[in-house]
Amino acid sequence: MKNQKVTFLTQAAMIAAIYVVLTVVFAPFGFGEVQVRIAESLTILPFFTPAAIPGLFIGCLIGNILGGAIIPDIIFGSLATLIAACFTYALRKKSPFLAPLPPIIANTLVVPFVLAYGYGVPLPIPFMMLTVGLGEIISCGVLGMIVLKALSKYEYIIFKNNKMIS
Repeated sequence: MKNQKVTFLTQAAMIAAIYVVLTVVFAPFGFGEVQVRIAESLTILPFFTPAAIPGLFIGCLIGNILGGAIIPDIIFGSLATLIAACFTYALRKKSPFLAPLPPIIANTLVVPFVLAYGYGVPLPIPFMMLTVGLGEIISCGVLGMIVLKALSKYEYIIFKNNKMIS
């Protein structure tokens, strides 16, 4: 039991760290009204493990802070990632093709309002939904599915019953 808790925390911490690094390294095109956040490709990880839920949330929170985001973006952007991770985990037994949908939908609905009301971006919200949504399709739908396919090949090595083998 203690080993499972350590494994869960280790997984969550590793996912958070990778999310932060990807967010900071690719920050020039991961923020703004037209954004492709490479770290969002990790949002398919709840498909494999529940540890990805806190890992993605904490990673997004820290990534937003280090990326210079304002308080509403830090709060609501991170909450969008948390909600998306929970829904991705809930859909894990349905189809792997559903894994990128929750983060695409959550961020498409939340981020444009943060951009408009937090940052004062003067573009119409529906237009920003389109631009943010397209960025999410690229990062979650395309890159995320590549990550999912790659991890699926090695799932028996990396994960066992939604727990990382130590």
